[in-house]
Amino acid sequence: MNNKCPFCPLSDPEDNIVFDRDLVLFTINQKYQGALKYSGIIIPKSHRETVFDLTRQELNDTFDLLQEVKVWMDSQYQPEGYNIGWNCNPVGGQEVMHAHMHVIPRFSHEPLAGKGIRVLLKSAQNNW
Repeated sequence: MNNKCPFCPLSDPEDNIVFDRDLVLFTINQKYQGALKYSGIIIPKSHRETVFDLTRQELNDTFDLLQEVKVWMDSQYQPEGYNIGWNCNPVGGQEVMHAHMHVIPRFSHEPLAGKGIRVLLKSAQNNW
């Protein structure tokens, strides 16, 4: 446990934990997701800074839970697509130094529908 980590542990009712498994959990708390409506994160319960620090079992449980989350999101929100991703380290966009997989349902009516997670990385403003 890391006392400075907002994910260690998640226990506030506002954390809106949808699935809680032995090693990982899924939350749709919007205080961490901002404008990404209906999105959530799969988090290991043990403090691991990035996906590269997860144990083999944590990785397996993360991807098993991802399948459950998809079934749940499909029934709850009927998304037309998904973005799934990890940000690693500050230069990679990680703001909370506790590994977490973003699960982002996508909809055709969004202003950026059809744009993937790399759209900003491929833009002219990121050409170095």
